[in-house]
Amino acid sequence: MSGNWLAVYTFAQFRTRADDPSNDDFFEHEPAIWAAMERAEGFIARSGYEDEPGPDSWGEQVFPKYWQDNGDGWAPSTISLWHDLESALAAIYRGPHADILRLGHLFVKEAIDYPPYVLWWVENGHQPDWDEAVERLELLGDNGPSAAAFTFKSAFDADGRTVSVDGGRSRDIAQRNLLTAELPKSVQ
Repeated sequence: MSGNWLAVYTFAQFRTRADDPSNDDFFEHEPAIWAAMERAEGFIARSGYEDEPGPDSWGEQVFPKYWQDNGDGWAPSTISLWHDLESALAAIYRGPHADILRLGHLFVKEAIDYPPYVLWWVENGHQPDWDEAVERLELLGDNGPSAAAFTFKSAFDADGRTVSVDGGRSRDIAQRNLLTAELPKSVQ
């Protein structure tokens, strides 16, 4: 798998418009969460967003067919690249990002009719754009997990073989990540 990176696309929909004051905590914590993710072991890169400070956007941001515009033309979504499944799992579900996920019900609708994220392998150096990410999420939503679009629970290696994520290794990585995290007091 040394010749491949793990691509991760996440998609959610706010309960209200993005500029509603009920989302203030989400946006207040976002910079610290991104900073922790970018310091996390195994992190390679992430797409930014057009017209926002930070990394360049990997193409024009588009949303999957599940998106329902609530009047603001926006939805929280991300694309990132990782060295392996365990590093991505550690950063997403066992680190500072996990803290904000626990509060997700306050900000975003539950993803009942669509997958909230998708994983797939790309060749080292390939930077998936928003179109590719959306295509993978819809592939997962339409057909279930496959080597082309999968989840942590139904994972595949870069050669298309089913694998299980090494939970012990992921926990060890998460512990190392926490040592480097700088969280706002309200998230700790």
